[in-house]
Amino acid sequence: QVQLVESGGGLVQAGGSLRLSCAASGGGSNINAMGWYRQAPGKQRELVAGVTNGGHTEYARSVKGRFTISRDKDKNTVSLQMNSLKPEDTAVYYCAAAQGGVVVFESGWGMDSWGKGTLVTVSS
Repeated sequence: QVQLVESGGGLVQAGGSLRLSCAASGGGSNINAMGWYRQAPGKQRELVAGVTNGGHTEYARSVKGRFTISRDKDKNTVSLQMNSLKPEDTAVYYCAAAQGGVVVFESGWGMDSWGKGTLVTVSS
């Protein structure tokens, strides 16, 4: 497993933007996919966005058109640009990485490593 460290969370007003970043360290040369997930209080963890090394991306329907995921394979980082934020985007956001094999972004199946999370709070 690799170590994943998220950054960029914080408090923002509705309609604002935030950019989350995640850096992988400790043997991430075989990472084949990375993603962002979130968990709001009292709710299950859900996919926000995922990206494969080949550039395939998947987004939750609720964020499509507002969020953009990007991956820097050389630096082993993944970022999430979040625009037009809504109060319902409030959650702890987790970075995840897969090291080979099949990945099902929707469920997180195949993700081998997870970060500790960063809190995003959107005020109305």
